[in-house]
Amino acid sequence: MAYNKARAEIEWLKWKNKEENQLRELGVDEDTIQRLHTYDWDAFKSERNYQRLNAGSEPLEQLSVVDKPKEASNLQGLLDEIENERLYAILKDTDKLTIEILLYKMQGYSIKEISKMYKIPKTTIYSRISVLQKKIKNIF
Repeated sequence: MAYNKARAEIEWLKWKNKEENQLRELGVDEDTIQRLHTYDWDAFKSERNYQRLNAGSEPLEQLSVVDKPKEASNLQGLLDEIENERLYAILKDTDKLTIEILLYKMQGYSIKEISKMYKIPKTTIYSRISVLQKKIKNIF
């Protein structure tokens, strides 16, 4: 599944409110609870920050297929997370390149970056995504 920022924040807030209520029941002072809240929120946000290439690393144009992040090479991992059988069937039958493009988009890469990685035109990427979207819309 794609990362949903709003859903993740809501789930985190529910969890945090439950934890804070337990701390209050145990007699922890509000100042400590607030400091824990701030610390946990910063940790939550930092875990979800998307890190682009460092300034000292090689330019995107020089990236090769070998240099791609491990997450994008784990196509089976994406398929294993899908619970809807019809969606799974569509993605399973989709070509590997389109799924890799989808994974990179989910990770926050721009179309321009993906285009440079694969050395294919941006219009090709848009087209592949559009075709996949139409297939998925047809099942829902």
